[in-house]
Amino acid sequence: MRLLERLKGEILVGDGASGTLLYSFGIDTCYEELNLTNPERIAELHKEYIGAGADLIQTNTFGANFHKLKRYGLEGEVERINREGVRLAKEAAAGRVYVLGTIGGLRSVRKSELSLTEIGTYFKEQLDALLLEEPDGLILETYYDLEELLYVLEIARKQTNLPIVANISLHEVGLLQNGMQVKDAFDLIKGKGADIIGLNCRMGPYHMIRSFEEVPLREDAFYSAYPNASLPDFTDGRYVYSTDADYFVSAAKQLVEQGVRLIGGCCGTTPAHVRAIKKGILGLVPLTEKKEVISRKSHVYTYDFRQPDKETILGKVKKGPAILVELDPPKTLGVEEFMKGSRYLHEMGADAITLADNSLASPRISNVAIASLLKAELKKNPLVHLTCRDHNLIGLQSHLMGMHTIGLNEVLIVTGDPSKIGDFPGATSVYDLSSIDLISLVKQFNAGISYSGKSLGGQTNFEVAAAFNPNVKYVDKAVVRMEKKIQAGADYFLTQPVFSVEKIREVYEATRHIKAPIFIGIMPLTSYRNASFLHNEVPGITLPEPVLRAMEKAGTDAEASMRESLAISKELLDAAAEYFNGHYIITPFMRYELSGELVAYASTKKSVISGDVFEQ
Repeated sequence: MRLLERLKGEILVGDGASGTLLYSFGIDTCYEELNLTNPERIAELHKEYIGAGADLIQTNTFGANFHKLKRYGLEGEVERINREGVRLAKEAAAGRVYVLGTIGGLRSVRKSELSLTEIGTYFKEQLDALLLEEPDGLILETYYDLEELLYVLEIARKQTNLPIVANISLHEVGLLQNGMQVKDAFDLIKGKGADIIGLNCRMGPYHMIRSFEEVPLREDAFYSAYPNASLPDFTDGRYVYSTDADYFVSAAKQLVEQGVRLIGGCCGTTPAHVRAIKKGILGLVPLTEKKEVISRKSHVYTYDFRQPDKETILGKVKKGPAILVELDPPKTLGVEEFMKGSRYLHEMGADAITLADNSLASPRISNVAIASLLKAELKKNPLVHLTCRDHNLIGLQSHLMGMHTIGLNEVLIVTGDPSKIGDFPGATSVYDLSSIDLISLVKQFNAGISYSGKSLGGQTNFEVAAAFNPNVKYVDKAVVRMEKKIQAGADYFLTQPVFSVEKIREVYEATRHIKAPIFIGIMPLTSYRNASFLHNEVPGITLPEPVLRAMEKAGTDAEASMRESLAISKELLDAAAEYFNGHYIITPFMRYELSGELVAYASTKKSVISGDVFEQ
């Protein structure tokens, strides 16, 4: 009997994890490659699950796509690994159980790493290989990103009429990463052609059961559940899960009570868990009426720390000239000189101080701590930089919630220089998220939703600046990345320091279609030695030959160097003011007097762009 026909009147049991079992055999490598190099072991794995009572098994092809296999130099083996995966499963099944071709999700927390076009290409290559061996159906599993699942599901449904299981993964009970409720996501998944809709991975039985409590029964699709064995623990360098398989007896019964008809296991589960599921469903029939559906809708309360009479950086630059000055927090304890410099810059006309987040990967006093001091004294919000380098996904969210709590709502999102260029080259660069992903996360916070999809209990009100590096060979390519940041939610941009009038004009021509305001970075030089260092050793900074020669001519004469530096910077400010309202002055080595003179000079510039140009 066909799979979907059986599900009309039966509860069926899926298999469990493959990686968990293979690891227990002493294997720690690319598991999909074993289809070619150790087929006997894969066949044994399938037979163990069949012997434990599985009614359907999955092929050992979860990560058998070009993108993941490339890590092992196996990108040319996509077809062979997938076809062998189906053959091995079908030989083990021997017609007694169903075989589903498995395709795993690709997007991780760094959603921007792979475009949908790339994902579609990799997916279709794997799908075609699986279908050549005629499995009984497909299972798409461990998709955290609903957009990705809907996209590939549409491709699969156009390609085949086989039954398709589509499992999404959650971080929070009943909620997707974008805050959507599971039942609403299931509607969309069914609309793209899935026959069996469900959840897998990340959650143990307890939280998965709670998620299904919020889902009403459907007449047009069946439900599936593949929970992890438990929440993971980290021991001796690896993740381990509870070995109490008997827990799955009661868990299986409770899942059936929520309308689930296909129950298997994910991370940490073994044949013992499958036997427990088989025992738990013994004598049970599918639920046909669900009397109680729990609603756990969260409430979002809005509040705003911004004062109505305080103008934001974005609001200022849309109306006319705006001046930002970067003043790095101190590397050592003591903030007296820093605060003195900040007061001076504001007196000279700076609209806001921008605070780097451990620039050049060197530890400094926390820019959030400094920002809170500045806000209290100057009564203006500074622009706080936030790097992807120093904070993992947990820390980034904590950082943003903390900033909001103390009323800091101006943030510049940057990738951050690699740790190896700083004072502690052995330190780890985190990069859980790319700058584009982090921009998107900040805007999700503005909607009151955490990364996991859970309500924050309120909405943040961040305005988001992003970095733009025009010091590249092909500016148009940098503009493409800029456009991606705008799509993610960037409100305005700060450029890397620019040192030529020609580059400023080039930036203008390349970004004329961009509505988001741009602040042109101007960094006064302190000496020829400083100029040579920036040009030759600092990533993202290039000085033209005339500037280098001019600073070289000044030699070691400090006064001559300052005169030359100010002349160069003022010429650049003049050029920038012809095209842009935003001026971003980067202070070198706490030389705030130097920046102050440029602030005063920039303050004389008139608006060249009317506010309506920036309206989206």
